[in-house]
Amino acid sequence: TNPSQERQNIPTTTETEKAVEDKKAESTHAASTPGDVKPIYLTTEEFKEKVWDYEANPEEWTYKGDLPCIVDFYADWCKPCKMVAPIMDDLADHYDGKVIIYKVNTDENRELSTVFQVRSIPSILFAPMNGKPAMQPGAMSKEQYMDIINDFVLKENKTNNEQKES
Repeated sequence: TNPSQERQNIPTTTETEKAVEDKKAESTHAASTPGDVKPIYLTTEEFKEKVWDYEANPEEWTYKGDLPCIVDFYADWCKPCKMVAPIMDDLADHYDGKVIIYKVNTDENRELSTVFQVRSIPSILFAPMNGKPAMQPGAMSKEQYMDIINDFVLKENKTNNEQKES
C-alpha cells in the first residue's frame, strides 16, 4: 500500500483529543472513572436552586437536593482553603453518587456568606437529606471530613451498622 494512504487513516492529535473530549461529555456522572469527579462551583442563585432557597423559606431549612451535600465556603487567596481543595476533590470522587460536593467562593457570593454567618474560611456546611445542616469552620484532614460525612451526612455510624446486622 501507498504510505500516504496509510497516513490518511491515522487520526491526528486534535482528532484524538476531540474524540476523548466527546467521550467524556457522553459519560454520565454515575459512570465516571475514578479521579474524574470534582466539586461543583455554585453561585448564590444556583445555591438557592440546588441546596436551599433561603428567600422562599427564611425560617426553615428545606434541602432541595436529591443527594446529601457538602458546601465548601472558600476564597482564592485563602491558604488553608487551598490545602482543603485537593481533599474536596478526593471526597467528590470517593462519594460520587452518594454525596455532592459544592464550592462557594465567599468573595463572589457575599450574600451566602452572610446568610450562613461565615466568619472564617474554609467553612464547610454538611447537609444530610433529613434534618438540619451543620457548619464546621477551619481546615481538617481528609479522615476527619470522612468521619463527619459517614456519621452525620450519610448517618452510617457503627451503631446503625450494628443494628442492621442483628
